Amino acid sequence: MDTHSQKFKIRLGLFIAGGLALFVFAIFIIGKQKNLFNPVFKLTTTFYNVSGLQVGNNIRFSGINVGIVDNIRIINDSTVKVDMLIKKDVRKFMKTDCEVIIGSEGLIGDKLLIITQGSTDAPIVKEGQQLISTEPVELDAIMASLQVTAGYAEIISQQLAEIMFNINSGNGTLGRLIRDTTMAANFSETMVNIKKSSKGLEENMEAAKHNFLLRGFFRKKAEAEALKKQEAEDLKAKEQKKKDKEDNKAAKQKIKDEKK
Repeated sequence: MDTHSQKFKIRLGLFIAGGLALFVFAIFIIGKQKNLFNPVFKLTTTFYNVSGLQVGNNIRFSGINVGIVDNIRIINDSTVKVDMLIKKDVRKFMKTDCEVIIGSEGLIGDKLLIITQGSTDAPIVKEGQQLISTEPVELDAIMASLQVTAGYAEIISQQLAEIMFNINSGNGTLGRLIRDTTMAANFSETMVNIKKSSKGLEENMEAAKHNFLLRGFFRKKAEAEALKKQEAEDLKAKEQKKKDKEDNKAAKQKIKDEKK
């Protein structure tokens, strides 16, 4: 009987010790997540809509978890105040012009707060200071915009399908041009005639240049063009000469300065 009682007491003691160890471990894990064992300071911000943000969600700064959401409460019909607990060792990096944005862990993960980096010349935040915020873009608004875009894309696709159907059926000018061999042949013949006309016009212009009645006109035109080209070349040469002169002057001045 005494042996059985002793075994029971040992088992009871081991069970209590294991329970206490598990309790201490749970307290440690929860305290670590809630920053109970780290020195923290408090910041606040306000939103029109917190978009599903909850107490205990993480706060990130420069991509690192630096705190948690401590409290969320409604101030009035258009303002929700959010209290944040931030690790004290990152306070020196946070400036008064930092902004708070509501983000998420991935596409459909938990919500979190993101604190953007401020400017280098701004003062460091103080205990209990309120930071400005940027309102989140609601998923419903994004989906509504995508639905409108998808609707327009569907209409455009239908119209393109109708155009291609009409072309393949030979409807319209382009469709007849593609499907009707006679019209295509006429179009090709027209292009050939245009090329012939252009060639004939060039030949007529060349003949006119050699005509004694128009020879003087074309000679004066050629001389005017040559004169204009020569004036442009002379002006360019003059500018280059001026530039070379200035460069030589600057070089001589530099040599004088170095000798001094």
